[in-house]
Amino acid sequence: MDLFDQQPVVRKRDIFSVSRLNREVRGLLEGNFPLIWLEGEISNFSAPGSGHWYFSLKDSKAQVRCAMFRNRNQRVQLRPKNGEKVLLRARISVYEPRGEYQLLAEHIEPAGQGDLQRRFEELKAQLKNEGLFDPANKFELPDLSLGGLQRIAVITSPTSAAVQDVISVLGRRYPLSKVVVYPVLVQGDLAAHEISQALKQANRRADADIILLVRGGGSIEDLWAFNEEIVARAIADSQIPIISGVGHETDFTIADFVADRRAPTPSVAAEMVTPDQHELLTHARSLEANLRNEIGSRIDTAAKHLVHIQRRLQLQHPKQRLEQKSQTLDELSMRMQRSIRHRLSALKQDFTSQQQALLRQSPDMQLANKQQQLHNSQQRLQQAMQKQLTNKRQKLALASRELNVISPLQTLERGYAIALHAESGVAIKTPSDAKQGDRLNIKLAQGQVSAIVE
Repeated sequence: MDLFDQQPVVRKRDIFSVSRLNREVRGLLEGNFPLIWLEGEISNFSAPGSGHWYFSLKDSKAQVRCAMFRNRNQRVQLRPKNGEKVLLRARISVYEPRGEYQLLAEHIEPAGQGDLQRRFEELKAQLKNEGLFDPANKFELPDLSLGGLQRIAVITSPTSAAVQDVISVLGRRYPLSKVVVYPVLVQGDLAAHEISQALKQANRRADADIILLVRGGGSIEDLWAFNEEIVARAIADSQIPIISGVGHETDFTIADFVADRRAPTPSVAAEMVTPDQHELLTHARSLEANLRNEIGSRIDTAAKHLVHIQRRLQLQHPKQRLEQKSQTLDELSMRMQRSIRHRLSALKQDFTSQQQALLRQSPDMQLANKQQQLHNSQQRLQQAMQKQLTNKRQKLALASRELNVISPLQTLERGYAIALHAESGVAIKTPSDAKQGDRLNIKLAQGQVSAIVE
């Protein structure tokens, strides 16, 4: 077979779509570029109704498109203007529909202040990584429960309002404290060097229990001496606890993070190291009252213990034991007497019971009982006979009354008469029962009369 007759091998092509290309480019850019800081000039700024910001950031040679979404731009205090120089923190991305790479802004600020802020953040991150902010490396403040600190070093400007506020608070709250002021510049090119030297001098002299590093409020430029690395390291090297009270409550400096404690103002720093003398007096009075109560309680406890020991001693004394034995003997004697009396009473009752039983068995007693029973029986017999006689009499009277009701004599009593044959005594009931010449006896209620039938 001729080699020219063989078909070429065709490899499968990996064909990208435009959207796939833009998507993968976006992934490469976003995955390989972290957040970056850029400085440039705002141009083509627009803010549509969606709330998002769109603009370009340019310098003398190039420009790049930028977007800052609403959830981010609501957090910044300035609204960018065309021609304004700014410092921008953003991440790189690709707007896929047009295939344009752009910056998605996270933060924006004026360029001058932004440079200081960037230096601040960089030094803060560096010192944090070195452990200068670690709480484990910080000193605990001295215990103020029993009173204020006796020696307090104040590092600040001798003519500032801050030193006057600190001295006023210390004098008002705890006038017993000793205050040593180390005068330094707190603003300008030489301020950081003087502050670090004062911190070292205070440690060499070791004449203070704590150091107050204070200054009044101001702009970030005014407070910049407290953001210098030389000051931060002098604070970290100090063997005396340091309280930083720089600026106002919203101001934060590197010195605040390195110091053992941060106070929002110089006055608060002074309050942190001194108790109120009135509160201290109240606390002392409370301790005195507690001490008195404790002493009184211990005296009462000791007195009760002494009484208890005395009682135990009395209980162990021979006289006490003899008295107890004597009392026990008296009690046993009385118990024996009561037992004897009880036994005699029981025997007496038993004797009386036996005597009565014997009397009941005596012939005289039995005869008397039988006579009494006979007498009782006679009385019951008489009563029964009398009752029977009374019943018979009542029945006889009742029968007599009933007989009397049907008796012919009763009829005679009402004026009637009975004619009887004189010889036979037969009653004449009809005229035919009698003949002429018969003798009749006429029975009347009272007697009788003789008659002859005509």
